[in-house]
Amino acid sequence: MVFHVLLQLLLLTTALATSIGKPGCTDRCGHVAIPYPFGIGDDPNCVVEGLQINCNTSFNPPRPFLGNFEVLEICLEGQIRIAGLMVWDCYSELGPRRNESQFNSTWIRNGSGKKFTSLEGSFYTFSDTRNSFTAIGCDTIAYIGGGDNTTDFSTGCASICPSEESLNNGSCKGVGCCQAAVPKGRKFFEFSLQSLSERTESFSLCSYAFIVEKAHFEFSTPLLSVQNFTDEVTKKYPMVLDWAVGKETCEQARRNPFSYNCGLKSNCINSDSGGFNCDCPPGFKGNAYLPGDCQDVNDCVPNPCKRGDCENKKDGSGYICSCPKGKHGDYGIDGDGCIANVFPTIQVVIGVCVSLLFLLVSSSWLYWGIKKRRLIKLKEKFFQQNGGMLLQQRISTNENVTETAKIFTEEELRRATDNYDQSRIIGRGGSGTVYKGILSDHRIVAIKKSRVADGIQINQFINEISILLQINHRNVVKLLGCCLETQVPLLVYEFVSNETLSHHVHDEGYISSISWENRLRIAAEAASALAYLHSAASFPIIHRDVKSTNILLDENYTAKVSDFGASKLVPLDYTQITTLVQGTLGYLDPEYFQTSQLTEKSDVYSFGVVLLELLTGEKPVSTKRSEEGINLSMYFISSMKENRLFQILEKRIVDEGGREQLYAVANIAERCLRMRGAERPTMREVVAELDQLRRPDVHPWVALNLEESKYLLDEPSGRYNSSQGDAKDSLKGQNILLESDIGW
Repeated sequence: MVFHVLLQLLLLTTALATSIGKPGCTDRCGHVAIPYPFGIGDDPNCVVEGLQINCNTSFNPPRPFLGNFEVLEICLEGQIRIAGLMVWDCYSELGPRRNESQFNSTWIRNGSGKKFTSLEGSFYTFSDTRNSFTAIGCDTIAYIGGGDNTTDFSTGCASICPSEESLNNGSCKGVGCCQAAVPKGRKFFEFSLQSLSERTESFSLCSYAFIVEKAHFEFSTPLLSVQNFTDEVTKKYPMVLDWAVGKETCEQARRNPFSYNCGLKSNCINSDSGGFNCDCPPGFKGNAYLPGDCQDVNDCVPNPCKRGDCENKKDGSGYICSCPKGKHGDYGIDGDGCIANVFPTIQVVIGVCVSLLFLLVSSSWLYWGIKKRRLIKLKEKFFQQNGGMLLQQRISTNENVTETAKIFTEEELRRATDNYDQSRIIGRGGSGTVYKGILSDHRIVAIKKSRVADGIQINQFINEISILLQINHRNVVKLLGCCLETQVPLLVYEFVSNETLSHHVHDEGYISSISWENRLRIAAEAASALAYLHSAASFPIIHRDVKSTNILLDENYTAKVSDFGASKLVPLDYTQITTLVQGTLGYLDPEYFQTSQLTEKSDVYSFGVVLLELLTGEKPVSTKRSEEGINLSMYFISSMKENRLFQILEKRIVDEGGREQLYAVANIAERCLRMRGAERPTMREVVAELDQLRRPDVHPWVALNLEESKYLLDEPSGRYNSSQGDAKDSLKGQNILLESDIGW
């Protein structure tokens, strides 16, 4: 019996071990297995076109390569693990920074200067689920950029070291190490490193940036002192490529037997980036790309049935335990239900079946009743937990809340979005997804659904929602209501139909689509909304994420400031609050980044970057510009100092705008972008200057009073006033509100 079991195990192991490549084909290079559809050489019987592996025999043992990549492992589930690639930048011993690598549209492997060939035209993409973009250093900003036939992108992260004691092994959250997500479906990347300062750190003289598999990387402080990443070191930090067969879908490939590579009994799975992969169904093992190689796993070896007989199911669904010969009954645990064949069992079987049928019907009815009751109680729990009763009371008793303010039910919003259908998605962000919804009264709205619950205090959340409901400014997206019956509250906004300002200024096909007159008006309207938030609302509000993607445009190109997910309420008698840094790369106030002190001048800096986008048509961060000009703010300030303003302005703007007017707007942007917040203008001053430029016949103070008269007549007399706040600072010093927040 023991010999029989061992023999079956040996046969199963042999069958699985031999199901790597086709007969007569080389299926190994050194210590790495090369399973079909991969192969060595160009024999079409041994390898699928596009999946060739080069076995370099100059090494001992030989090493497999995919182009310039050394292959470490090939997984038939659709991944291939390769040795990592990285770039670095080091300080010299004399102090000035020297570049060990170039970063112009090329991959640098281990600082050697070799160009990396992109994956374009191949069956490979960089895995977004298994990789992360990682940077190591103590004064480092790392960018990763690239594109394909339809879109460009640029993202990155910042890493600083306040002190050597602040470093923490295993933590990669901005202190000595930072990480950013790798975009999905990309075949090409380019890196860039930038220093935050010119100082040197004795414990970290170099900055590194690389793509690495998440499961194979954990930050440790000794990495900061490494000055030469050898091939053996980079193998410890591999990255993963996703691969697929061909470029056709499963349905297309099945029509052509020469391009369909899945074996018998195999499942065909469409790849997100094109092509397909093959997989054995549950209960089967083997190489799904070889004919008939998906073999049923014998679940009875070894025998899992104690004191009983095991029958393996040939369809891969497992096994059945039964009583041994001479006994009958239900097998039970360890065969304790098997009894000797003494009494007839048919009557018992019939009685048990009838009882089970009755029990099944009764339990089903009871289950659905309990489930429905639990669902009702869960909705009530979420409603109470999210402060529903308190919010209803404030809406009903507060005369300043707009008439459209409403608490929606979960069912209303599900019907409005067709159960949150993918076709209804109109935007995605770091905090959630925005859907287009049609209410029962045929109103079109935008519904924001958060991804994860924020651990905020209920009173603070209700206070923020009730204040947002009171905002009534034509250039601020109106909050119509919310739903509190879900774990994460849903917010309902008015629908703005004409995309974002960023879409019209930067996206391909919309270049120069907005005239200078409209751009100046959009800037004035956005500034007016921010001035209203800073000084005219019941409590001052700092937006904290002002950018062109958060300025929506309607069909008349009227600006609507949106997305208050990161906004902060400023209590009266406070001029600044202390938070962990949060914002968007390229728009972030450097003074806020350095001190964590958030003021309304942080919004002023971000608005200055938006003005630059309207003037130049350029993105705030772009690796397409020279290394000195990656950051648009620094590029603009440098151009102003060198008297090259009209060389960086967009051609249409130069043609349509008056020279003095363009200089005036550029001057406003320059003052908004000053490093010290105290030297920047307030948003009220910016509104007055922009209105004066649009209507030169109106005195700026008259324009400001006209603007305020539209929105401030009904405001309470005790509202926050920024000029009063400034005076109070000069006499008393600044009050600071300490707060815990989520940073990046």
